[in-house]
Amino acid sequence: MKSALISPLLAGLLLLTGCAQPAARTGGGGGGTIDAINHTKWAINHFSINGQSGIDIIGPFQGGGGGCCFSVPARWTPGMTVRVDWESGVAFARDIPEIPEPAYPNYKGQDNKVWTEEIAEYNQQKRVWYKKIKALKRQHSKTVPLPDYNGQDVCGITVHFLPCDDVKVT
Repeated sequence: MKSALISPLLAGLLLLTGCAQPAARTGGGGGGTIDAINHTKWAINHFSINGQSGIDIIGPFQGGGGGCCFSVPARWTPGMTVRVDWESGVAFARDIPEIPEPAYPNYKGQDNKVWTEEIAEYNQQKRVWYKKIKALKRQHSKTVPLPDYNGQDVCGITVHFLPCDDVKVT
């Protein structure tokens, strides 16, 4: 009997505590998603702003991101910056013709022993090729100014990856 009275009472108290939340601020500040636009021929394998992940891999000349959440103080002040960290690399193996991907061996007409030897050789060549492609990855970090957002609703941040390993945020 006691529990039948206490349960609705507790539920009602929990609902009422939600009414005690402070009102949302207006007039600047806030936060939202971390988006990106890649203006380069390289893939952006991963990126972050002030340590907060942008989530997505972004292909050459594409957009992406969607990480949550980036927030800013209510008022912008001159000199505010953000740190952008990212890794760039090869988007598609065909983009690097000087490092051709090994050809997969043809199985037709092969006996099992020859096929086993050829596939072992192919696997070794593929490992060497992959190491060469992976060696093209580069780590970057840059601190850039945060543009003035006073008087605006802030719905997130967009990073623009630019040629010559440069970045800009909007």
